[in-house]
Amino acid sequence: MVFIMKRVVVTGMGAVTPVGNTASEFWDALVHGKNGIDTITCFDVSESKYTLAAEVKNFDPAERLDKVTARKTDRFVQFALCAAQEAVEQSGIAGTVDPGELGVYVGSGIGGFHTFCREHEALLSGGPRKVSPLFIPKMISNIAAGNIAIRFQAKGPNMSHATACATASTSIGEAYRAIRHGYAAAMICGGSEAAITPLAVAGFGNCMALSAASDKNAASLPFDRRRGGFIMGEGAAVLVLEEYEHAAARGAEIFAEVVGYGATCDAHHVTAPDPEGTEVARAIRLSLPSSLPAPEKIYLNAHGTGTPLNDKTETVAVKRAFGADAGRIHISSTKSMTGHMLGAAGAAEAIAAILALKNGVIPPTVNLLEQDPECDLNYTPNQALHTPLELALSTSLGFGGHNACLAFAPVGQ
Repeated sequence: MVFIMKRVVVTGMGAVTPVGNTASEFWDALVHGKNGIDTITCFDVSESKYTLAAEVKNFDPAERLDKVTARKTDRFVQFALCAAQEAVEQSGIAGTVDPGELGVYVGSGIGGFHTFCREHEALLSGGPRKVSPLFIPKMISNIAAGNIAIRFQAKGPNMSHATACATASTSIGEAYRAIRHGYAAAMICGGSEAAITPLAVAGFGNCMALSAASDKNAASLPFDRRRGGFIMGEGAAVLVLEEYEHAAARGAEIFAEVVGYGATCDAHHVTAPDPEGTEVARAIRLSLPSSLPAPEKIYLNAHGTGTPLNDKTETVAVKRAFGADAGRIHISSTKSMTGHMLGAAGAAEAIAAILALKNGVIPPTVNLLEQDPECDLNYTPNQALHTPLELALSTSLGFGGHNACLAFAPVGQ
């Protein structure tokens, strides 16, 4: 028996982000260096050391979803449904594949944190009877995937991966494997997060992960010597992956081919990456196709959180993965504009990588004014760069030591 690995392509993308509420708005903002970080508006920060976040703006679920769905879902599910709707509509996949061959892998690092906090307050103030019967089905982290499956009658494999800040990249990578190995013809995949709450901000802040900056243009500073932590973001991003022959047969627009996925674990520390960068480098190498283009034709959308250790570790890992060519590849961190979207970050950054590849434009790392000598690679400071590309990578690192890297190339290359 000969087992044939199937080719996998991207035919749809959707996004709800701090810099735009569609994938096209998101991309346009990145290219133009738009900063989505500002003072937190969703709660009073007068007693908090941490006052900045990258909130999704101008998002009214009642305008994007039916009233029942808007009322019965947490903010992270609302984001996910809207991003999935955009991706599915762009792909044209609906009605072209058997429901049993359409799957959903959409994860969340935390799940319905707004609901959790609200219902806990209800319990403390009014007792058990005040807790909503919708508490659990609004909160659990798999419920975005469940709601998307219901919306699109996707009866194939359905999972909600939770690998912290690598969640969305893991979800896309595992969806790629599901199609490649014949378990599905198409997958709706990505991640969603909505955790800008007093409790989450205090928690991340007290574990020394957040920047306490008050200037939005000096807050999320990947690879800059002034960096002092990440800025929390929120949103969702979803891709439609499809078996290549199926997409080609129906004449779908193909944005890129998924040509690799690497997943490893540092097995080192619950929050800190291994400073040796060995397993991050291995995840990158595992994702790479057998034949590489010239280094100048490669773009890497870095995890680039702006924490002191992460950026140094990622620099070391890229050097381990690419050796003497590391300084010649193009790198940037779009978290400089979006903040850290946690479980949604990997999918948003995969979209950025795909559109960089398609358009030959590398989005910048904004506000990179004082590059750290220990972060000495080409991070595309402050201005987008127009240059032809043949391979795009996106790396994600999560608490617990989770590492993932996705690789995309033009179809036929």
